[in-house]
Amino acid sequence: MNTVLLHAALQAADQGWHVFPLRPGSKRPALHGEQSCPRTGPCANGHLKWEQRATTDPDRIRAAWSRAPFNVGIACGPSALLVVDLDTPEHKGSSDAPDGAATFSALCERAGYPVPTTYRVRTASGGTHLYFTTPPGLRLGNTAGTVADSVDTRAWGGYVVAAGSTTPAGPYEALCGPETAPLPPWLRTILQPAPARPTVPLRLPVVDGSRAALAALDAECAAVAAAPEGARNVTLNRSAFKVGRFVAWGDLPRHMAEDAFQAAGEAVGLTAAECRTTIRSALDSSLRTARPREAA
Repeated sequence: MNTVLLHAALQAADQGWHVFPLRPGSKRPALHGEQSCPRTGPCANGHLKWEQRATTDPDRIRAAWSRAPFNVGIACGPSALLVVDLDTPEHKGSSDAPDGAATFSALCERAGYPVPTTYRVRTASGGTHLYFTTPPGLRLGNTAGTVADSVDTRAWGGYVVAAGSTTPAGPYEALCGPETAPLPPWLRTILQPAPARPTVPLRLPVVDGSRAALAALDAECAAVAAAPEGARNVTLNRSAFKVGRFVAWGDLPRHMAEDAFQAAGEAVGLTAAECRTTIRSALDSSLRTARPREAA
């Protein structure tokens, strides 16, 4: 039994972090794969992967680490951890690659906060792992480059190598005590996807007008509905301006065009006031500049 690695596993479990064995001198899980699963013991009711097998039970940990000098893996999701992985240019294989620590520091500065004080581990490659606790019920996944270049994260579905483990590239070393800070809200905002806007059928008001006017109104309302975020107000302005000529020619009542565009704009997330202002301005401009029907 390697007492150093056993102590590292027990120490991590004492923090409430779920551990599992990694192959000696490696970062790869030491547990059997699905194809070779005996369907006995813990897997009697079906194959259990490393995330499901990870434990804080001291007896199970002692039994596992008595068999070989396993490195220690920490399953981030069950441990309520999110670990920020700051890579070095050397780890990326290029001296031109961004430095993860510098990139993360700049990101914190832009967010208006200092780099959080939390538990840190120096990785075998010279990078840094920053540990954060996540609130109950929050289920974040792993990311690669979502936060910034050379800044990855590990959460549900991911694991990190615990301090005390050693690989051919070097040891994993704790840089401070195990006190772990809560995940900063500004970082959570970056990592947590915005809820998808529910897709609902676009219901336009019933309108009167010529066949060409109705076709143009329908097409331009569809263009507003399909506009990407950041271009919706501009699209609404352009589309209302194009339909304005039919209002100028008397083919379409103005209030009906306004109602249709108002519904389209609000359906894609623009505010009611924003829609009214944009539509009024676009139609006023179109009416002032519309050419006669014969010259159009």
